[in-house]
Amino acid sequence: MSYMDASIRFAQEKDIATILSLIKKKAEFDRGMSAFVGKVEADEEKIAQTLFCLQPFAAVLLAESAGEAVGFALFYYRYSSFKGQPSIWLDDLFVNTEARKQGVGTMLLKRLGALGSHYDCSHIAWNASANNRESVGFYRKFGAEVVDQKSAVLTFQVASEVFEKWSSD
Repeated sequence: MSYMDASIRFAQEKDIATILSLIKKKAEFDRGMSAFVGKVEADEEKIAQTLFCLQPFAAVLLAESAGEAVGFALFYYRYSSFKGQPSIWLDDLFVNTEARKQGVGTMLLKRLGALGSHYDCSHIAWNASANNRESVGFYRKFGAEVVDQKSAVLTFQVASEVFEKWSSD
């Protein structure tokens, strides 16, 4: 199956079960690399109370193909008083195994870049496991730079000049 026809949209309250399912899949993936050893404590009620409330704490982009969710990006905006600008913190980026290497992750990152450009964000940042060499290569392909490393946890950052170019690629 080709996932090149995937589309990206903001998640809605009706997607809570899907979001939780994707979070659990990401946790399993991260466990496989020893990047997550804890327990998923999120549940549908917590997601409803924190993502679909009057003042949401984060937002979710869903990647869909043939009516099925195949990936997601969970992110939120941060604000720097020194810069007087927001930035985006990408907390989770996950694409189902069968949809990888078919452009879904690229579509999610480009949509985040478009949001960053629209809101004049200074950068987009996130953590990734150094053990996940495939994702490290993927992020570097997009111009992401490692700005910090603590053990096997890399902090990536993409400056606005870089993500603004993504839409022209």
